[in-house]
Amino acid sequence: MLEIDRTSLPSLDVEPKAAPVDGAKSESGVSVKIIPFIFMHVACVAVFFTGVSWSAVLLCAALYALRMFALTAGYHRYFSHRTYKTSRWFQFALGLLGTMAVQKGPLWWAAHHRRHHKYTDQEGDVHSPVQDGFWWSHVGWIIDIKYDETDWDAIKDFARYPEMRWLNKYHLVPPVALAVALFFIGGWQFLVWGFFVSTVILYHCTFSINSLAHMWGTRRYQSGDESRNNLLLALITGGEGWHNNHHYYMSTVKQGFFWWEVDFSYYALRMLSWFGIVWDLRMPPKHLVEAKSR
Repeated sequence: MLEIDRTSLPSLDVEPKAAPVDGAKSESGVSVKIIPFIFMHVACVAVFFTGVSWSAVLLCAALYALRMFALTAGYHRYFSHRTYKTSRWFQFALGLLGTMAVQKGPLWWAAHHRRHHKYTDQEGDVHSPVQDGFWWSHVGWIIDIKYDETDWDAIKDFARYPEMRWLNKYHLVPPVALAVALFFIGGWQFLVWGFFVSTVILYHCTFSINSLAHMWGTRRYQSGDESRNNLLLALITGGEGWHNNHHYYMSTVKQGFFWWEVDFSYYALRMLSWFGIVWDLRMPPKHLVEAKSR
């Protein structure tokens, strides 16, 4: 086992864990946003009325993969941890595509994720199954009014861009536009499969990293929390399932530290770097890569 070396973390990342300022969930309650969240799930039942086709299924899969990349490579590895650099236009493109996953704006998402790392599996963690159980970590915190607002103090680096603040504020505009476009292109079948079904699957695969990745899997490193590595979760989330690796050293663009740890998001970012779209990809330190794996 290797003990975590927090001195290796760049200053931009969240500080080491400490007691939370705001304490327990004191002003919690179900938000009205539970209504559209439930509607998204209920709308999937419409597949029994629209039927299924290969084009609809392929569209569902393609939009799942594309938006998952926007979340993993954009919301997570870029906006939350700044593990690589890119241009201002591609930064906006990542944020725009990420909003189409209907998981709020990039600044809201990244700010809450940084807080998660600051207090992982301790009091103050916004979505810890260790502290509050599976349901809360998977979906409960998302529909709680306490976390509706963006934590601007935690995301000052990206809040200085007016276009990112606009995208964060009007985060529902792109997904609504996507839904309308799908309807006009392929009717009800494309809308149901390409938007509702694809988005709901995307929801729960993404949320599984908050919940299952702290409950199910193996622990290579003593990271100070219950983060786990899980091949299945890595496959369905583009590499996010190597969660113990990530919590041990969050500052790298590559979450699969070893060649056999499949990390599709990293592969895509590496290819983008060949064309100069992204650059300065932070890699895991040599002593981690060469460490004996379990």
